[in-house]
Amino acid sequence: MNITEPSFDENEIALLRECLSSKWVTQGPMTERFEKLLATRHQVKHAMACTSCTAALHLATLALQLGPGDEVIVPAFTWVTSAHCAEYVGAKPVFVDIDLSTFNIDPRELEAAITPRTKAIVAVHLFGLSAPMDEIMAIARARGVAVIEDAACAIGTTYKGRLVGSIGDVGCFSFHPRKAVTTGEGGAVTTNRDDLAVRVRSQRNHGATGAPDASDEPHGPWTMATFDNLGFNLRLSDIQAAVGVAQMGKLDNLLSERRRLADRYSELLSKMNSIARPLGGDVEGHTYQSYVIRVLDGGRKRRNELMTALAAENIQTRPGTHAVHRLGYYADKYRWRAEQFPNAILAEDTTITLPIFPKMSNEDQDRVVDFLDKACRGSS
Repeated sequence: MNITEPSFDENEIALLRECLSSKWVTQGPMTERFEKLLATRHQVKHAMACTSCTAALHLATLALQLGPGDEVIVPAFTWVTSAHCAEYVGAKPVFVDIDLSTFNIDPRELEAAITPRTKAIVAVHLFGLSAPMDEIMAIARARGVAVIEDAACAIGTTYKGRLVGSIGDVGCFSFHPRKAVTTGEGGAVTTNRDDLAVRVRSQRNHGATGAPDASDEPHGPWTMATFDNLGFNLRLSDIQAAVGVAQMGKLDNLLSERRRLADRYSELLSKMNSIARPLGGDVEGHTYQSYVIRVLDGGRKRRNELMTALAAENIQTRPGTHAVHRLGYYADKYRWRAEQFPNAILAEDTTITLPIFPKMSNEDQDRVVDFLDKACRGSS
């Protein structure tokens, strides 16, 4: 049993055929269509598709004009590119610990980490659960700090009724195959700020800044764009966007099914005292890109034993994600001490992501929970 599977049908095939028949396959009308769907869904003025959420995070730091001497606060338990985006522009990621009940940034640790050099906070909505945005925004606004919402896992996620990606200064989304909506690889930047949108559109398109001044030379077939920025080629293709348009058409059903499966997991696991279920935070808005449990006893060794037992039954699992500060690049460069972020380490060492995917049957779930229960009790 796979940990997840994308949901494809004839809708994706039809839109791919439409795209290929048009002969326009680079960024173009299909990408614009996809962007409009994203902007409408997440209630933002601007949605700009790009090659990945990693690219989106990079574009966000560029648009905010972060650079050397600046500090960017990042939760210590997240995917590595939440921190990489600061490194890309020469800023310094400053890790803070998480709340184990949500796996998201702890506002108390966040506030303690603010310095005069802090210029941005990366608020990760991990596994599809919103970070505590009221507290984060209050801290940020009081100090004039920008907020980047890392919503890689969180398309459709809400926080107290508000769509994530519309709360901070800029949002970043992923359409990797493990996400609820996929374009194979792909990402998007969202914002309500016109100035940031202008910069993102330029930076994802080689640094193009529009047509030259027509007073210097009348525009004609010879007219080419100006390039006043040093940019990148981070554009999404219309082929990928065609898949995204089809995926957006089934988003509500996909999220509804994930929530149903997650609620059922939580009920099935409720009598297993050695397992912590994902019940913290604004669970009403959780979209469960991943259903992540935590092993309460036995640490990493016990967690690994349980994952091994499930693998023996062809049930695929993964750890939740990384304690980024102890990965080689960051450990070598910044020498963070492991004990500075105990919850992040505990989360890395004791989390298990259980299978959750469209059309997962009750029998599939029963099988996962049955074998997990047997492994927890030491049965073969």
